[in-house]
Amino acid sequence: MIAEGLLKAGATVAITSRKADICEAAAAEMASLGQCIALPADLSTPEAAVDLVARYRGAVGQCNILVNNAGKTWGGEIDSFPDKAWPGVMAVNVQTPFTIIRELLPELAAAGSAFDPARVINIGSVAGMRTEKLHAYSYAASKAAVHMMSRDLAGDLADRNITVNAVIPGFFPTKMTAHMRDEDTVDPALLAHIPMKRMGTPEDIAGIVIFLCSRAGAYVTGAQLPVDGGIVGCS
Repeated sequence: MIAEGLLKAGATVAITSRKADICEAAAAEMASLGQCIALPADLSTPEAAVDLVARYRGAVGQCNILVNNAGKTWGGEIDSFPDKAWPGVMAVNVQTPFTIIRELLPELAAAGSAFDPARVINIGSVAGMRTEKLHAYSYAASKAAVHMMSRDLAGDLADRNITVNAVIPGFFPTKMTAHMRDEDTVDPALLAHIPMKRMGTPEDIAGIVIFLCSRAGAYVTGAQLPVDGGIVGCS
């Protein structure tokens, strides 16, 4: 959703995914919208994140916008929630975004200026801002960490003309919410939980990212922006 929005806005976009065939198929599908480059990677280790940035540097070079959207979750009842549910989730959701930002600092700093800074957007979650009863303890903790890390990085990178913001989605039609819907039919209990009574659309999430990356968002940094139909703000 975000990649399509940025392509339609005129950006050259590199996408990554754990499975090479899915990544390449997505890039091919979006090629009609603009230049889309597939860089598959399993981002479960910092070494893989460093390698991805090296391959990006070779394929594209310049970096004006970084969207950290790779995510992993684990659900289970607290009585049996395993220790192995923590390291992988924290690695993908927290350490990988930090490593990619660190490795891309030369490109981001070179691309930014006082009135048109480079943009870093970390994708958080409403589960990191309020209790959502998802039984996804490591996931919720990781997203809360992403929100705080984004604020820390925003303060540290402001003098390099790099903004850092956290976009905080609610419930969108993705693989992580597949168990809550059947094609176009959404669990009524979920809809009752959302003040606006609907899931998010591609335009909803792409729009907030495009805003942050446009001139209109150039003076926004350290923000946590919920895009959730009112779950956070109306409760």
